[in-house]
Amino acid sequence: MSGLSGALAVAGPAAAALALAAALTGPVRAFALRRGITDRPGPRKAHTRPTPYLGGLAVAGATLAAAGCVLTALDRWRPAEAVLLGCALLIGALGLADVLRPLGALPRLAAEAAAAAAVVLTAGHPVLFGPPLLDGALAVGWIVFTANAFNLLDNMDGAAASVAAVTAVFLAWSALAAGRWGTALTLAVLAGACAGFLLHNWHPARIFLGDAGSLFIGFLLAASAVAAHAGDRTVEGGAAVLLTTVVSTADTALVVLSRRRAGRPLLLGGTDHLSHRMRRLGLTTGQVAGLLALLAAAGGLAGGLVESRVLPVLPVLVPAALLAAAGGRHLLGIPVYPTAAPVGLPVTAAPEPQPSLRGDPRP
Repeated sequence: MSGLSGALAVAGPAAAALALAAALTGPVRAFALRRGITDRPGPRKAHTRPTPYLGGLAVAGATLAAAGCVLTALDRWRPAEAVLLGCALLIGALGLADVLRPLGALPRLAAEAAAAAAVVLTAGHPVLFGPPLLDGALAVGWIVFTANAFNLLDNMDGAAASVAAVTAVFLAWSALAAGRWGTALTLAVLAGACAGFLLHNWHPARIFLGDAGSLFIGFLLAASAVAAHAGDRTVEGGAAVLLTTVVSTADTALVVLSRRRAGRPLLLGGTDHLSHRMRRLGLTTGQVAGLLALLAAAGGLAGGLVESRVLPVLPVLVPAALLAAAGGRHLLGIPVYPTAAPVGLPVTAAPEPQPSLRGDPRP
């Protein structure tokens, strides 16, 4: 099933996931408040009041319910879809456990790599260099990287959910074009669930995704992208995946480069992300989330056109890379860390974030 008929077939379940996520988020928020499961203000955070962070449960529940019901009703379950959804659920549970009782970076990365390997072994992977072991390892690494990139992107009201919704739509388009209807359905309902959650997460956010949600979303997006391009030997396919996930990748690269230049620990949370730097340029929280979603849409559209060979690879990738480098250089010049002062003089810190920013509680 592909083309217009395939798109129409996944639109209904996506709308159902949207409604379900919107309905579930309220009760999840109330439960988190009763249990005191909130993200509290701190020195590396910019929100000013405790806010529940179990929103990912609503997103995961709506996604799994909508996809599972449709696949069961149509008898379209395949091992690839079962492993994909099951591993995403496990990674979401891992994120929740890490919030309630920190597990440490190495155990979490090991679990993510094992889940990614299970997806790659079941659903396959793109063929970039030829040797299956090398290509499989690259696919596993990409899934783990992207899952954590979305975890880092969850640092401001509406940012991660809006980017995820847009990214999922374009990846679903790619999966439909490849004839992988089950993967396209999974991505479409994820987009709907993120959109439903945004009704509660848009500024001023009443609930956050939390690690359970951001890791679930990032893992499902990355693993679905790998599954949608299983067996693909074209340069266009790899370029499409890179372009479609450009926002999360750029944010992670910016934070890593910035912290290395400043001599700061890479695993320390802070308000030095792409979204926070945009706020310092004068954009409102809502404008930042909207601009990030627009950038994700531009990358997704470019990726889709490259994959369908409407546009050539190099004339798209080269300008995109140059623009990203120029933008990154400008954003790196925005002060986000306390500055040292001469001996005997008070320390002058970078301007404090506005109350509408939400600092990243994770690395």
